Order: sequence, then C-alpha cells, then structure tokens
Amino acid sequence: MLPSGLPEQIADGEDLARFLTQSSQFNTTMVKPSAFLPNPNDHETSVFRHGREPSLQLWDIGREAAGATRKLYGAAIFKAKSVRAAHVEVHADEPPLRHAVIRGWPWMENDPELQKAKQKEIAALIASEAGCMSVNVGL
Repeated sequence: MLPSGLPEQIADGEDLARFLTQSSQFNTTMVKPSAFLPNPNDHETSVFRHGREPSLQLWDIGREAAGATRKLYGAAIFKAKSVRAAHVEVHADEPPLRHAVIRGWPWMENDPELQKAKQKEIAALIASEAGCMSVNVGL
C-alpha cells in the first residue's frame, strides 16, 4: 500500500483526473488532446487517482497540484484502461498523495515532427474517453 492508502497497482477501472490549468485544454463539449501531452522535461503526464466524487476533495487536490501560480479550470476524468488502450502506461508516483504519471510516450529526438504526431495520436485516444468537469461544479 502507498502512503495514500491506495494500492500500488492502478486497476483498469480506476478513475483518474488530469487537472486542466489552461483554458485551451478544453471547450464546452470536450477535453482536447493537448491536455494529455507529456511534459517535455520528464516525458510524463501528471494525473491523480480520483474520480468525480467527492468533488470538493477533487478540487482540493487540484488546487494543491496547480499551486498558487496556475489557475485551475477543471479536470478531465477518465479510466486507467483508456490510457493502456492507447499503448502507454499509468503508474503510481507518490508523493504527493494520489499522484500518478502516464509514461511510455514516444520520444524520438532525431524526428521531432514524427514524435509530436505520435504523441498527439495517443493523447487524442485518451481524450476521446475523458469527460470534462468544471471547477465550479459542486462548489
């Protein structure tokens, strides 16, 4: 067990949340693939192990994750199995509590255009399974 009390292995049916800190990451009908692209510094996408309920706890986690410098617009909620179906992996990565990362993104230093295209394809698959939840819901 992890410090959060969650199992180290993330089950396919487990809900994950990707916090949306840019208004360009979503619109009124969907989460955009850009919300899931990996960080170029560590080649990972940060997520949290939490679904829609209880929403107040979700927003507390999101505000802490975003920090004082970034605005929290909402969260993309999706299942771990949608990550694995896109041929990348999700792994527990505490601390902070409930934190996980999406790893295994294509990384091709010698062909950045192909790299970006492959990453966008994977991100689009994950985004197609995600629902968007506004930060104002439940507050």
